[in-house]
Amino acid sequence: MKNIMKSIKITLALCLFLGVFYVLVLWVFARVVGPNSGNAEVITVDGRVVGAANVGQAFTKDIYFWGRPSHAGSGYEANSSSGSNKGPTNEAYLAEVEARIDTFLVHHPYLSRKEVPAEMVTASASGLDPHITPACAYVQVKRVADARGMTEAAVKAIVDQSVEKPLLGFLGTEKVNVLKLNVALDQHQ
Repeated sequence: MKNIMKSIKITLALCLFLGVFYVLVLWVFARVVGPNSGNAEVITVDGRVVGAANVGQAFTKDIYFWGRPSHAGSGYEANSSSGSNKGPTNEAYLAEVEARIDTFLVHHPYLSRKEVPAEMVTASASGLDPHITPACAYVQVKRVADARGMTEAAVKAIVDQSVEKPLLGFLGTEKVNVLKLNVALDQHQ
């Protein structure tokens, strides 16, 4: 009986520590050290919120850069965030990727099938990824420039300005936030 009481006390102490104290420490850390005081970074245009910078959005018009496909519901829905859990030998998954490649090539006829970046036809693990690599953005420059009536050099310059460098210069990879890039394009015109 004595051991049971000790076990209950230890369990309650750990529940209190991990359920309250640990969460409180993480919250304070995010508020003090985290970007944007631990809050989501929202993008506003003319005083109107157009999206969160840390959640992808579905862009399908040729005047915009496209992000990675989402497997979350009908597109970037946080309440159904997940990967497809389909392996690279799954027939349904392969058919889905082939259909995405075909769609990508319709809008990018200047590319060959092997030049389509894998990142542009496969969803991220969360299905909510707001970033693409600079290489994926550069592949889309010609389409966006033609659709907007801009020069490729002007669009490429906006992409160059939108490339986010790795944290501290070496943690992570270069990336481009698709929403921020598209807002920058709209503001340029």
